[in-house]
Amino acid sequence: MNFSLTSDQQAHVDTVARFVRQEILPQVMALEKSHAFPWEILQKAWQIGILNLSIPESIRGFEVDVISTALIIEALSYGDTGISTSAMCNDLANTVIARHGTHEQKEAFLRPFVEQPLLAAFCLTEPGAGSDNAAMTTFIKKGVDGAYLLNGTKCFITNASYASQFTVFCKVGKPASQFMACVIVPCTPTLPETLDPDLSEDRQISCEKGGNISIGRPEDKLGQRLSNTASVTFEDVLIEPFQIIGDRRQGFKYIVDVLDYARPMVAAIGVGLARRALDVTLNYTKQRRQFGQRICDLPVARETLVAMWKKVELARLALMQAAAKVKEMAPDQGLYASLAKNTAAEAALFCTTEGLHLHGGYGFMSEYEISKLSRDAHIIDIYEGVREVQNMIIGREIL
Repeated sequence: MNFSLTSDQQAHVDTVARFVRQEILPQVMALEKSHAFPWEILQKAWQIGILNLSIPESIRGFEVDVISTALIIEALSYGDTGISTSAMCNDLANTVIARHGTHEQKEAFLRPFVEQPLLAAFCLTEPGAGSDNAAMTTFIKKGVDGAYLLNGTKCFITNASYASQFTVFCKVGKPASQFMACVIVPCTPTLPETLDPDLSEDRQISCEKGGNISIGRPEDKLGQRLSNTASVTFEDVLIEPFQIIGDRRQGFKYIVDVLDYARPMVAAIGVGLARRALDVTLNYTKQRRQFGQRICDLPVARETLVAMWKKVELARLALMQAAAKVKEMAPDQGLYASLAKNTAAEAALFCTTEGLHLHGGYGFMSEYEISKLSRDAHIIDIYEGVREVQNMIIGREIL
């Protein structure tokens, strides 16, 4: 196996690393403290081509392979995982269109993201349906003239407050149905600068074809404060047959397909965060002196730093294996996607926890980046399937 990056892949990494150094790291702590949505950064990311990586060449004009996508997300996550989560969510929402939509649907629902910086939202989780997707109650019911009406509530939706398009998974016919569909709900493009900055109240969005979308106030989260998260309620939203992706009874299959793609990308977020925590801790322990020497020269501290480094490297290996499996559409891609997701989440949690410990009392102060990284790390162990769900998938596959 060749672990060397191609010239294109190395160019992607170098471009994003430079972007992170210039645009994110100098202001990330100030933005995080103010809970400011980093719209200007996301606009610049769109301008240099590191958003909407799953859009196919037929629409975008060039292709970004899965391994390059993972490398881009890891490099972006080194700057901030909230920003990379918002960016990745566009692909989470749009990859099902790219993989299962018709050419006409790709033109209608993906082309706008190429032409201007827009955000998409992936609507799967519900208040009563987290890891158990079959428990969702959002549904479409056939109305007049062959159209459907969409009703239901989704929660913990990334980019919800600013989304110009929603990819919604729902039941077919009634909430208790065994069949699921994937529907696309475009709305009037929302630009963050046009909204009230505090977004303290629920707001209504009128749909192009009929019905209403209600966006809840943004969630006040433990970490990843630079990504937007809110609930979304659909009320009699008119869905034309053209807005249904693929077979309206195969939605669960599409969920599995999307998550097999997304979990290595979540792993990339975890690797980027773990790598940042290691570097921040290395820099601190090289400068801070105790007992007459640098902390990094104390045997017990060095042992911890070595353990952190090993976690990062093993997580990156698992990530690259998973990305390669997804790229070649291997039958066992789900197995390695789950392995990468869990391994990277473990690395992120370990490196931030131990990094904070090596910072001592300073690590507990909010002005130090390691405290931010520690808060950001916990969601990586949760979103796109908690570790227990990943272990269930791994267990099912190996047995």
